[in-house]
Amino acid sequence: MTRPAATPNSIASPKALAVSALLLSQLLSGCQSLQIFQQPEPETIVWNSKAEDLPIHEFSLSPGQNMVGELASITSAENDTLSDIGRHYGLGFNDIANANAGVDPWTLSSGQNVLLPLSFILPDAPRKGIVLNLANMRMFYFPKNATNSVLTYPVGIGRQGWHTPLGQTQIVAKKANPDWTVPASIQREHQAQGTPLPKVVRSGPDNPLGDYAMPLGFSGYLIHGTNKPYGIGMQVSHGCVQLYPEDIETLFSKVEIGTPVNIVHQPYLAAWRDDMLYLEAHPPLDKWEKQTKQLQKDIRKKLQQLAAAKGAEIDWSKADLILRRADGIATPVLAGSPDLAELRANAIPLARPDKLFGQPIPSELSDSDWAIQAAVFDNATDAQKLAAMLNHQGPPIPAHKVAKDGNYQVVVGPLKNKKEVKIVAQRIKQNFDMDVTPLAPRRAAKN
Repeated sequence: MTRPAATPNSIASPKALAVSALLLSQLLSGCQSLQIFQQPEPETIVWNSKAEDLPIHEFSLSPGQNMVGELASITSAENDTLSDIGRHYGLGFNDIANANAGVDPWTLSSGQNVLLPLSFILPDAPRKGIVLNLANMRMFYFPKNATNSVLTYPVGIGRQGWHTPLGQTQIVAKKANPDWTVPASIQREHQAQGTPLPKVVRSGPDNPLGDYAMPLGFSGYLIHGTNKPYGIGMQVSHGCVQLYPEDIETLFSKVEIGTPVNIVHQPYLAAWRDDMLYLEAHPPLDKWEKQTKQLQKDIRKKLQQLAAAKGAEIDWSKADLILRRADGIATPVLAGSPDLAELRANAIPLARPDKLFGQPIPSELSDSDWAIQAAVFDNATDAQKLAAMLNHQGPPIPAHKVAKDGNYQVVVGPLKNKKEVKIVAQRIKQNFDMDVTPLAPRRAAKN
């Protein structure tokens, strides 16, 4: 980067950068907070190659098998985020953030060990068509003509007040490059927020449905892609089920109209694997939070039944710890079984690929580019966090952390012209409630 940023007038406060699950869900939401921008997207490179060293989506199943996959780990590189690593390995934000408690998802250090929770206990439901477990925001697809396999994908689901419904339905249609007819309820919500939407959003980069949509028998609900992939693994929608763009493309090609869909809420799952009994725990969604005690009572009963069938002894203190932890990591519960520390130590180490799939990398700035000074911080961590969050918007807002005069600036760019500066500044104001400073080119662009 050769272009210096402007000297700041003030230092951004930590409050301006407060990161929470609620904020992330608002920033990365899909069809409920669409922003319409007709200007071309800021220049950001997105890598689209994958290097998978073990199965992450498709698993073979033997009769009676209720658990698939393995725990793995990876060592982070500079400027990685948990979102980038999670997406590359088929994990949603909740999957990888809960499994790496205490790790700031946006400011990983180089060489940091990250656990990849790539083992999954299957929901307790008939293995037919699509089974969606809202509690861990994960879909399981049992192909009609391949009864010995399962495909699994992370999903984004309905946020509080707009919950994805439970029950049995089916795929009633398939639409590539769908237009989005904005429901009247969402129209009213956006009108009240001062961000009115058109009645119909045509297919393209501004469409929150992404490139593929599959309407369900539940009126108004769909399984679809997204133009904001870093909301996968969160409660972000008005009830629809969202997948990463690369996952919905695969699923769309496999699923037929009429495929059954069973939506359940099972935060606590148990299964035998080989000679070990495992418990996988997730926080119940807010709608079912009051049922936590009963849900835990039910899973303890199930564990007792599974153990008794094989004459095994459960370490109940270990089971209680797993329930309290609720990190989504399937962990053994038998007396003398490995604990979480041992599981982490024995996780399969994976070599980090040269590029993470979909990782946004902003282009370098030059003195001939338009740019924006978004904020100034007195520490590198907060600056890196904001830059990462901007880079992971949908579409990305290219941002850089720049050290200058003992502080750390977040500079957005390159931007093409003054009009694009205005549009991006508007997006930052709407999403982060931050006023920014436009930066004109320091020299004319070469012809």
